Amino acid sequence: MAFNILVVDDSATMRMVIKKTVEISGVPVGHFFEAAHGKEALEILDNNWIDVLLSDINMPVMNGIELLAEIKNDENLKRIPVIFITTVASDARMEEARRMGVAGYVTKPFQPEVIRGVLYKVLEDAYQQKVEVPTQSVAQEKDDDLDF
Repeated sequence: MAFNILVVDDSATMRMVIKKTVEISGVPVGHFFEAAHGKEALEILDNNWIDVLLSDINMPVMNGIELLAEIKNDENLKRIPVIFITTVASDARMEEARRMGVAGYVTKPFQPEVIRGVLYKVLEDAYQQKVEVPTQSVAQEKDDDLDF
């Protein structure tokens, strides 16, 4: 099964880094979608099938917490797992996100193995099926110095 993934971050460079990291992690990707903020993400969610959403928290127009609230309050979207990839390490902010239903989070800077581990766990939990983990390590796959 290939997964449609929405990457939401106001930095085009960070969106590219996250997409590349997911690609080399071995997660089967059907299609990547990108948004620069929460409002753009909601438009994409309205018009496309998304299996998992990877989002920053601090963004203009609509931040990640506001996006999560919109998703969890929508009957058609609330099943979509949301993973925060963010520089925000505040315990209070992360506790708020957990209470709201965030499926996981990764703090920047990150290593590919961290995103891989969180993404596989969230996908398996959300879709109750084993996601095949490649046997080769992420670092061996492309570059030993992938640290973002």
